[in-house]
Amino acid sequence: MAFLPSKVFQSVILQIKDATDRVVGVADEEGIVLACTSLGEIGRMHAGIPDELSDHQVFVKSGFTYKLLPGAQSDYVAFVEGENEIAAATCQMAAVALSGAKSYYDEKHDKMVLIKKILTDNILPGDIYAHARELNFDNEIQRAVLLIHQVGSGDTTVLDVLQSLFPSGKNDFVISINESDVALVKEVTDDTDPDDLIKLAAAISETINTDLYIKTIIGIGTVVTNIKDLASSYKEAQTAIDVGQVFEPEKHIIHYETLGIGRLIYQLPITMCEMFLSEVFKKNTIESLDQETLFTILKFFENNLNVSETSRKLFVHRNTLVYRIEKIKKLTGLDLREFDHAIIFKVALMVRQYLSTQGV
Repeated sequence: MAFLPSKVFQSVILQIKDATDRVVGVADEEGIVLACTSLGEIGRMHAGIPDELSDHQVFVKSGFTYKLLPGAQSDYVAFVEGENEIAAATCQMAAVALSGAKSYYDEKHDKMVLIKKILTDNILPGDIYAHARELNFDNEIQRAVLLIHQVGSGDTTVLDVLQSLFPSGKNDFVISINESDVALVKEVTDDTDPDDLIKLAAAISETINTDLYIKTIIGIGTVVTNIKDLASSYKEAQTAIDVGQVFEPEKHIIHYETLGIGRLIYQLPITMCEMFLSEVFKKNTIESLDQETLFTILKFFENNLNVSETSRKLFVHRNTLVYRIEKIKKLTGLDLREFDHAIIFKVALMVRQYLSTQGV
């Protein structure tokens, strides 16, 4: 039996409350009240519940009418104050409504369990479609995975916020991965592009930060069209967070498709990265460059290797910038005014940054 939170039952009970002034509630097989119009009764033992009830039986005892929830296999019992026909009719209606809520929740819960198994590679590929058919799961809807990672200690209220933003529906799912990570499996349309997902992630991040004062990093995977490929989108979202924290630590939203060279470097063995650096800097190590020179290089790259534009933005004379570029050429043998040399040096800086995060 899937665990059914009391709040699901309580939402139904509160709707019934608007139609009757009688006490209406639901208890589990041990007689513990899970939801009730009389809030003080929740959590207490309801001693009047009969030991045995059939699916079709309405039972009257000690001033209350009882009815087993249809199809619930004696797990839950609806009860209504009173022993007359009105109480019996109300109890019948309450049992049907509560049973409907339970069935909907069970189906949603089972789908979420399946998706979590897919995301975490905890199911055999051949079993995915079999389970999906059993749950009437639409396999061909386009979806993307957004992984919301909390910076610092995990707070379970983030899950509640996300579930309120994306309530239980047919094709969107909010999955708790661990204490700090929550995955949003989001349905998308044919015209959804990376910018749309980035805007969605920004709205999520702002809401969590505003409501809970919690900082998050959100990784976005690519759009997939098959349920089994959700695992790939999830891994891409994880990679986006990992690579983003190395090469763009100031960003809190990273799409896998925008990772560029950083993604390739992140997948290289440490020894290969070290070998590359030693080959690029044969004469001197990169540490021989002072911070001012490194800052100049970064600005030069940002301005597409344009000497005049870079010198203007740095508020330095053009000759001063040329002197610094010549200094780099003397130390490394690379002339950053040449595109191929600039690419080599840019990659070398990224490799160095990656190694520093790995404690090398």
